[in-house]
Amino acid sequence: MTKRFRHRTRGELLAVRDVTLDVAPGQFLTLLGPSGCGKTTTLRMIAGFEQPTAGRILIGETDVTSRPASERNLGMVFQSYALFPHLSVFENVAYGLRVRKRSAAEIARAVGEVLALVGLAGHERQAPHQLSGGEQQRVALARAVVIRPQVLLFDEPLSNLDARLRVQMRDEIRRLQKALSITAVYVTHDQEEAMAIADRIVVMERGRLVQAGSAEDLYARPATAFVAGFIGRSTIVPAIVRDVTGETASVDVAGAVTRAGWAGAAPEPGATVRLALRPETLALGRPGGGGLPGVVTERTFLGEKVDYLVACGALTFQVSAWDPARRAGFGPGDAVEVALPGDGARILADEAAG
Repeated sequence: MTKRFRHRTRGELLAVRDVTLDVAPGQFLTLLGPSGCGKTTTLRMIAGFEQPTAGRILIGETDVTSRPASERNLGMVFQSYALFPHLSVFENVAYGLRVRKRSAAEIARAVGEVLALVGLAGHERQAPHQLSGGEQQRVALARAVVIRPQVLLFDEPLSNLDARLRVQMRDEIRRLQKALSITAVYVTHDQEEAMAIADRIVVMERGRLVQAGSAEDLYARPATAFVAGFIGRSTIVPAIVRDVTGETASVDVAGAVTRAGWAGAAPEPGATVRLALRPETLALGRPGGGGLPGVVTERTFLGEKVDYLVACGALTFQVSAWDPARRAGFGPGDAVEVALPGDGARILADEAAG
């Protein structure tokens, strides 16, 4: 799919560029990226709120590209909940069924079932303003699923909730999607949320799909510097390839050596590449152990771990210490050494040169 917009002063804007998505039945797919990357525009094209400039949208074997949103059999949960303030909880949830001219008995049964499923049995007569933010989101979720859609769409549904409630509702959405076996497409800018909820994550940047895969795959094998920095945290440093053996390469980082995998074509010996290192794979120690000498510039206590920033000459490394014995061992200004992992580093495709 491609989507272009005409701007009054800036001319033509390309919001989504040649994005191809294939979502398996029953799969929970998340579109992840920063604000303005095209993820919400992509979702709105699937929903029928925007027409693609080029490309097609199929639900199952049916081409719905030219169909209005009301004829696509989709459910949608919005960031703002979009509840009708003058209607009760029951009538908000029943709205889609009434539009479809279902019988009163069928509506009563379906609404009762879905309210029980989202934990709102007994709230039927309440108005939206009498509910908490989490309860309002449950009503929006119930309204979306009561029509038994083929696909359930979510547009940043948890952004208005506090941190504790976001985790609770995230788990609730995943439980409900699994229980109903509904295909879901979920938009978020929160990488932790995406990793916790999705079967498959599609990372978008500047209107393009840059990498897709499971949370584990994207974290362990980022293809680009953008993905390495957006899915978790990474230190990205220049390195020189020493040799290539099988599916890993020996790389030199300022005199220290580690082994790394890569995305795309295999690097050539002697090539200068950019290397992504996850902070938990690095180890901090006292000087004299053969690692890269440096100085701690920052220490952040985070309960189960301590994060350090360590300056090693022109390079700065992010190091996470999870071992209780090492958490309190260093502070700003301390001389230390950073030990690279034996393997697990990643050569980034967008920066490799051969």
